[in-house]
Amino acid sequence: MPKLQEVGERLAEEWASARRSPASGDLPQPHELRASDADRERIAQVLQDAHADGRLDLAELEERLDLLYQARTLGQLAVLTADLLPEEEQPLNLDGSPVAAFFKQRQRGGRWVVPAELGVTAMFGTTTLDLRDAILQNRRVVINATLVFGALEIHVPEGLEVVRVAKDRTVRLTKQPTEPDAPVVEVRTTNFAGEVKVKEPPRRKRRRR
Repeated sequence: MPKLQEVGERLAEEWASARRSPASGDLPQPHELRASDADRERIAQVLQDAHADGRLDLAELEERLDLLYQARTLGQLAVLTADLLPEEEQPLNLDGSPVAAFFKQRQRGGRWVVPAELGVTAMFGTTTLDLRDAILQNRRVVINATLVFGALEIHVPEGLEVVRVAKDRTVRLTKQPTEPDAPVVEVRTTNFAGEVKVKEPPRRKRRRR
């Protein structure tokens, strides 16, 4: 089974690369995107925790905090915690590689950069993309999904629209209203007995006057 998964993931990556639009290469890469104050605070908390439990001494903490507040891009921030936490626990995830689930479940979430085009494969498994705390590389993101007896589950924040395109037919998957210029995730599917699910936040109750 492990060899089958390895082969499947390699094929999925090659398939996603072949489908990727050349125009997406003109956009800034995830590590080149500008960092926000909130991103700096995430990194600062990890550094302070590392100092508190002895992984960083005071001099190392001060040195990294200096670099932190000089940083302008997400890439400059990410290197500051690379040796402090496992990959899956990093406060920033700049991995834009395809996400594939073969006979299992795979998830990508937290504070991560969603590339302008992302390859997703689910074969007898489920791939979950949590976009609630994500950074979109482009206001229109294209997900090229290959689903074979598998499912793609997308968790979205308020104000993000998701549409599915299959066989030249477009279906809106989000139910809540969005602004005309709202960011859009376009899921292009090639599937056999596969499904796409979208989970939205609860609707806000209107206040009575």
